[in-house]
Amino acid sequence: MTADVLVVMARQPIPGTVKTRLAQSIGADAAAALYRAFLIDIAAGCASPAWSLVWAVTPIDADLTPIVGGAARQIVQRGDGLGERMQHAFADLFAAGARRVVMIGADAPHLGAACIAEAFAALATHDVVLAPTQDGGYCLIGLTAPRELFRGVAMGTDSVRAETLARAAALGLRVAQQAQTFDIDLPADLETLAVLLDRAALRLPATAAALASMRRGGAPPGA
Repeated sequence: MTADVLVVMARQPIPGTVKTRLAQSIGADAAAALYRAFLIDIAAGCASPAWSLVWAVTPIDADLTPIVGGAARQIVQRGDGLGERMQHAFADLFAAGARRVVMIGADAPHLGAACIAEAFAALATHDVVLAPTQDGGYCLIGLTAPRELFRGVAMGTDSVRAETLARAAALGLRVAQQAQTFDIDLPADLETLAVLLDRAALRLPATAAALASMRRGGAPPGA
């Protein structure tokens, strides 16, 4: 494992367990197929010799190898809530020798290697780096050491970024924030992503194929 580690928090793409808010509009099978496409595009677009790619997976018996290949390491998410699972993932990777760890979720496949590289660069002069999202959260967070930033924070709410920044300030940590972006939780987010793909502003082949299949009304790839 290299000194810099990119960890992706990911679920096995089982219908009914991933992108549940989006599934209310597009259906559980389509949501799972889209999530599977996100994993494929992240595996291709966020890999780099400059850092190690690690998948933090759930449930405990999850295996993403058939989807993302076997080149990257997989670790199991530990803990009850998302904040606790994030805390453990950071702690485990630093204990294994990482010097800087950047974490993303699987619902932001558009971040890409350039954004990840920018985050690692920010950690050369800051303790924490965030990529804010329009809904008051963030889709990327990087640390230079294990920090008690997540315990008690109301994850999944529009105050999560503000609470995290307040916790960082209380700990005296230097925080860098990247340009605001979005993650894909709701139909409006998916439409934003589709527009960027249609304009060729992004290259996400698996995601584009899944969206094209949805538009045709056919079975999504991987369903």
